[in-house]
Amino acid sequence: MMKTLFLHPPSYEGFDGGAGSRYQAKREVRSFWYPTWLAQPAALVPGSKLIDAPAAGFSLEEVLPMAQGYELAILHTSSPSFAYDVQVAEALKKTYPDMKIGLVGAKVAVAPEESLTASPAIDFVAREDFDFTVKEVAEGRPYAEIDGLTFRDEKGAVVHTPHRPPIEDMDQLPFVTEVYKRDLRVEDYFIGYLKHPYVSFYTGRGCKSRCTFCLWPQTVGGHRYLVRSAEHVVEEVKLIQRYFPQVAEVFFDDDTFTDNAPRAEEIARRLGKLGVTWSCNAKANVRYETLKVMRDNGLRLLLVGYESGNQKILNNVKKGVRLDIARQFAKDCHKLGITVHGTFILGLPGETRETIEETIRFAKDINPHTIQVSLAAPYPGTFLYKQAIENGWLQEENSKHLVNDRGVQMSALSYPHLNHTEIYDSVESFYKQFYFRSGKVAEMLGEMVKSPQMMGRRLREGVEFLRFFRQR
Repeated sequence: MMKTLFLHPPSYEGFDGGAGSRYQAKREVRSFWYPTWLAQPAALVPGSKLIDAPAAGFSLEEVLPMAQGYELAILHTSSPSFAYDVQVAEALKKTYPDMKIGLVGAKVAVAPEESLTASPAIDFVAREDFDFTVKEVAEGRPYAEIDGLTFRDEKGAVVHTPHRPPIEDMDQLPFVTEVYKRDLRVEDYFIGYLKHPYVSFYTGRGCKSRCTFCLWPQTVGGHRYLVRSAEHVVEEVKLIQRYFPQVAEVFFDDDTFTDNAPRAEEIARRLGKLGVTWSCNAKANVRYETLKVMRDNGLRLLLVGYESGNQKILNNVKKGVRLDIARQFAKDCHKLGITVHGTFILGLPGETRETIEETIRFAKDINPHTIQVSLAAPYPGTFLYKQAIENGWLQEENSKHLVNDRGVQMSALSYPHLNHTEIYDSVESFYKQFYFRSGKVAEMLGEMVKSPQMMGRRLREGVEFLRFFRQR
């Protein structure tokens, strides 16, 4: 077994998110997701080490000596961070010429040859579900015998081995919590809407929804929701309780945990017996009965992608949710006391000045506790990217510029009736109209008065929020 380093590379200051993050960009409020996509193969490779440089605050100069003695380095990359990640790979190769370096992530899954040939420092890229691909590389198997790999042969020609099928039995994957305990510090990970400290992991992969903009199901996870058994999930939660008694919340990072409602209810009932506080991603169409079962068994918060308050836009992006159902879902959550963090996207196909205002009104009407407003991001490999190129909403030479040199998300799409500057400026307007309401201000102040810890967090986040928009 090769001595293997799994590295989430250093990035720009304020980088939001680990390898599992949906947006590899600097956000309004500084936060960090767990690098679960790296931790999973790391759990398969004995003697490996995971370094999450952004969350730990490590610079490239600090990471290089940490890599000494490793024979293999696996770097997670993304479209926004790719150029800098290549520089990290080149620095590693220059310092340790014999080290083999591979890249993983959605970026290399959709553009394996382009990613491989970006630099001679990159020895291979692992496509699709790369857990066992990486394990087999670490075992020293010949590249040509490993499915899901793209590499150069002895003559320098690019070789693509056969596609690796998805993992059907998710229970064969070991717990990432073991890697978290060994290599990470849970206090380094924080998100404004989750209790601190928290731990997150996946109970399944893939998403049945067909949202045209969503990256992971269209590149790595697929549109089948392949899941771990309820018993397997609960055993890992028990391990979290044992390893990290200080953890205040567990977050299930599946694209849509509620896609399988009977399973969600079964897991909830088992979690209720553990007395654990938990949260998850959900679609805005969960039945009241399922919401109640989850609430009664420790559910605190749902992360919900509403995206837009205009039904035509939701249809355009194949969201699969009706606004009347989403409104009822919001009412049910309020009635049950379930906190909701709502996410919205501006600039999707069909967006106009009027639909932006319509979405803002919708957000205020359903009134989630907190919100996140993002710009439509046409990631390569998504239908939205293909659609944008074909319709001239995105110039191909600009398609790599999803963030600027400071890591702030840019408005990449531009329409004849609505240019990218107007879309970009509407994000700040959305936040101001939503949060600077007397009722919302009173709600936040009440939350702060009840909890000194929350007061400290909200004050810090408020400063970060205002500073972000001044710099933006």
